[in-house]
Amino acid sequence: MSNQASATRSWWRDAVIYQVYIRSFADGNGDGVGDVAGLRSRLPYLAALGVDALWLNPWYASPQVDAGYDVSDYRQLDPLFGTLEEAEALIAEAHEHGLRVILDIVPNHTSDQHPWFQEALAAEPDSAARSRYHFRPGRGVDGAEPPSDWPSIFGGPAWTRTVDADGKPGDWYLHLFAPEQPDLNWSNAEVHKEFEDILRFWLDLGADGFRIDVAQGLTKDPAFPDLAGRNAGGMLDLATADHPYFDRDETLAVYEEWRRVLDAYDGDRVFVAEAWVADASRIARYLAPARLHTAFNFGLLSCPWEADALRSEIDATLEVLAAAGAPATWVLSNHDVIRHATRYGRERTSLGAAKRSYGMPVDRAVGGRRARAAVQLINALPGGTYLYQGEELGLFEVEDLAPEVWQDPNRRYADHVGPVRDGCRVPLPWSGGGASFGFSPREAAAPWLPQPAGWGDFSVAAQEQDPQSTLSHYRALLQIRKEWLDRGLGDGTPLEWIEAPPEVLAFRRGEVVCYANLSGMPVELPSGYRVLISSEPVVGRRLPADVTVWLVAE
Repeated sequence: MSNQASATRSWWRDAVIYQVYIRSFADGNGDGVGDVAGLRSRLPYLAALGVDALWLNPWYASPQVDAGYDVSDYRQLDPLFGTLEEAEALIAEAHEHGLRVILDIVPNHTSDQHPWFQEALAAEPDSAARSRYHFRPGRGVDGAEPPSDWPSIFGGPAWTRTVDADGKPGDWYLHLFAPEQPDLNWSNAEVHKEFEDILRFWLDLGADGFRIDVAQGLTKDPAFPDLAGRNAGGMLDLATADHPYFDRDETLAVYEEWRRVLDAYDGDRVFVAEAWVADASRIARYLAPARLHTAFNFGLLSCPWEADALRSEIDATLEVLAAAGAPATWVLSNHDVIRHATRYGRERTSLGAAKRSYGMPVDRAVGGRRARAAVQLINALPGGTYLYQGEELGLFEVEDLAPEVWQDPNRRYADHVGPVRDGCRVPLPWSGGGASFGFSPREAAAPWLPQPAGWGDFSVAAQEQDPQSTLSHYRALLQIRKEWLDRGLGDGTPLEWIEAPPEVLAFRRGEVVCYANLSGMPVELPSGYRVLISSEPVVGRRLPADVTVWLVAE
C-alpha cells in the first residue's frame, strides 16, 4: 500500500483496539472498583503498549446488576466510576495520547430502574408508557403462564410477571437477559429518537464511536411465536433465518438510521457490532455501506488450536467481508468468554469444549505459548484486532473463585450451564506486592473480586524489565506491526497462502511472511529470510512448536 493510500485509509480498518473492562482495570479512589481516575492514570501505559484506541465497557448510571449492562441513565456516569466531567476529561486526555475512545452502547434493554420502565410499571396495560417495552398478557388460566416459551440467556424464562396497582398479578414483560434488564420495543418511534439523541450526546463529548451490545437483538417478532425447543440455548447457536428475536431483518434498518447520525460528525467515527450470528455470511448483512463499519469476528473463539480449523475460519471470514467491502475484526478474548491462555492450555480445545472442561487442569506453559502465537497470528491477518485487558500480561482464567464472591447474574438459574464470567474479570495486577497488586492505592478497600495469590508474577512491574515477557512481546509486536502496515500488514494487502508442512499455517502479506507452527514439533523455515519477530525465541531455521514468526527477505 502506498504512503498516499495509508494517509487516506480509515484508521479503524486495521486498528488495534484495547478493551478496558473499567471496573477491573485500575482503581483511582481506593474503593476496590476500577474507575475513570484509575484509567486516566494509566493512559501512558496504554499509549506505550502501542494500541490505537480504547473500547470502554459501560460506565453509565446503573444498579450494576449486570456490571453496567443494565443502564438507568445513558447520559450520566455511574458514581462508582466518576463524574461526567471526568469522562469528558478522559476522552480529551486519551486523544492527547493518540488514543481514540469507543463507548459501549446498550440498545436492546435498559435497567428496570430506568425512568421509562418505572413509569411503565405504574401505568395501565396498553398505555403509551408500556409501549416502549414488551408487555403482554399471559397464557393459560388467569394469564398465569408466560406469553411464549422464550428462555433468558442467563437461564430461566425470558418473561417476568408484574403486579397491578390492586395487588393482583398483571401482564408479563420480556427480558432476554436478567429480569432487571427489560427489553426495549424497537417498533416504538420514541425508542428510535431516544437512542439517536444518546449517540449525539456522546459524540458531542468527543467519543470516536460505539460498540453495540447485542447488536443482533433489538427487534422481535410481534407475534411472539414459541421456539418449541429449537435454538433455546445461548447466543452462539442460533437459527440463520426467521428467528423470532435475534438477527432479524428489521434490526438492520435501525443501523441505517444510526449510520446517518454518525456520518454527520467529522473525525472518521466508527461502529463495531457485537453480533453473535450463525456464520460469517450473516455478519456481512450488518456491514453494508449504509449500516455499520465493523463487527467482531467471533469465529476464532470457537476454533480449536488446529491449523485446518483456523484456516477455514480465516478464509470464510475474509471471503464474506471482502464482498461486503468491510475489514475483518479479529478477537481471541473478551469479558464474556474464558481467557484464551486458559482455553489453549487444555489440549487443543475450542470455546465450547472449554466451557465443558471448565475447572479442569490447565497447562499454563503451553497455554501461554499458544496465546502469544495466536495474537501474533491474528495481527498478521488482514483487518484489525481487539485485545482484552490483561491478555498482554498473559493472564489466565481464574476458575477457583468461591461461589460466594460471584457477581455474574448468569449463574442465577440452575439451568444455565456456562462458566461464571467473573473468572476473566478479576482486577489487573500492576505491581508484584501489596494487598491488591497495585490495582488500588495503599490502604484501599479489597478489590471487588479477589485476585489469586500468584497474580503479582504476572504484573506490569514484573514484566516491564523482562525482554522475554508476554508484555514485552506485545509491545514489540504492535510496534513492528505499525512500522510494516504499508509493506504488507494491516488491511490493504491480500493474504496469499504458502505451501507448508501439516498443521502449519503459512501465508504472505506483501513483504511479510507469517508461519504459525501448530504441529507439536519443530519445522524447517524457508531459507533467504530473516526473523522480524517471533512469539518465542527461534534459533537458526527451526521453528519450535506453538510459535508464530514473521519473516522478511534478507
